[in-house]
Amino acid sequence: MASISSLGIGSGLDLSGLLDQLESAERQKLTPIVAQQNKQQAKISSFGLLDSALDQLNSAVAKLASPDLFSTVKASSSGDAATVTADAEALPGTFQVEVQQLARGYSIATAGVADREADLGAGVITLTLASGDTADIDIDADNSSLEDIRDAINAADAGVSASLVNDGSGSPWRLVLASSETGSEAAIAAVDFGALAGSLSLDAGTEVAARNAELSVNGIAIQSQSNSVADAIQGVTLNLAETGSLELELERDSEKASNAVQGFVNSYNALQKTIGSLSSYNSDTGSAGMLLGNNTLRSIETRLRDGMSTVENSGALGMLSDIGVSLQLDGTLSLDSDRLDEVVAAQPGDLAAFFTGDGENGFANRLADLIDPMVQDGGLIDSATDALDDSIDALGLRYERMEQSIAATVSRYRSQFSQLDSLIATMNSTSSYLTQQFDMMNAQLGRK
Repeated sequence: MASISSLGIGSGLDLSGLLDQLESAERQKLTPIVAQQNKQQAKISSFGLLDSALDQLNSAVAKLASPDLFSTVKASSSGDAATVTADAEALPGTFQVEVQQLARGYSIATAGVADREADLGAGVITLTLASGDTADIDIDADNSSLEDIRDAINAADAGVSASLVNDGSGSPWRLVLASSETGSEAAIAAVDFGALAGSLSLDAGTEVAARNAELSVNGIAIQSQSNSVADAIQGVTLNLAETGSLELELERDSEKASNAVQGFVNSYNALQKTIGSLSSYNSDTGSAGMLLGNNTLRSIETRLRDGMSTVENSGALGMLSDIGVSLQLDGTLSLDSDRLDEVVAAQPGDLAAFFTGDGENGFANRLADLIDPMVQDGGLIDSATDALDDSIDALGLRYERMEQSIAATVSRYRSQFSQLDSLIATMNSTSSYLTQQFDMMNAQLGRK
């Protein structure tokens, strides 16, 4: 049988077009698989939205679980004598601060040396601080220049820093020794240059005495080794900047607690909106949320609903409604800001007990214990998305097998069409030959 190089050449039929149509029809078998893959991927994306909303709620709950939130005091001050920071230990009150003197460190310089790079000889330099601490610094003869001595003192980390100053004289280079910290206790009490005394000596005229910071708080005299004065007022650090007066007012930061509760309500409502969107169904259009009827989503909804309604706190505030937070029919929360402000102002301790309990039984702690297994690695959402990933992988293998099957079917069609094309070509050739023979016979017989 003659070989046909291109389908349809022998028969005159559009066998290539027919083959394309058959292949297109066969490839329709892939459409349901792709649709299932897309659906599973859409579910994974939906779980991503749910996970994000749960993470935001968990962050809001974590703020409410911190006892420091409800004991926070904010500081306001007038005057430039100091800047103020307050921590969770600070208590409300008003304070008058007078700064009479800032703390400073001790320093003294040596007499001048002509060449800072010239070796001065071997020896041991002994530094003694007012606290009684001493340090012996060995100086090698080959590394005994003023620069080397400076570096050796700094490397010793003995509470003394060394530097070089050029005073512009004939012997300009001076070694300046300064206490690393301010205050009288950190002052340098004595410097013994030992065998180096012939080359180095202190210049008493350059001595700057150490001194402590002196201030008063509400008339109480206070001394500090540092200009950062901690706990002269409970929970407050005064960073002294200059001499002068400062009026300090500490008041409970009720706004911070109120904002945290509002943040919790907003995050919970955002989660409910996400859940509603993912599980919705429109009877008019027949459209449904990607996780409608999903067991994982239903489990999360049930756990959250139980967590929001369970009350084990036996304190003065036992339910969310006691602080102005109420559950609505649509599952969202509503906040009565006036009621919350009253509780924050009048019952900060009870509010802290409601959310934090003893560190385990507070509302925020219990809710966090519910949410963590949902969002943590290997939790509910991870397990659900892992199962969907496995399903997508299985569908991918099914897609590959189906493509192989389609390719085999199309190849079989092509072979059959090629045979058909050749057969029709042969039949056409035979028909033409017979027609010619009959025409010749008719002509010989005188027939038309």
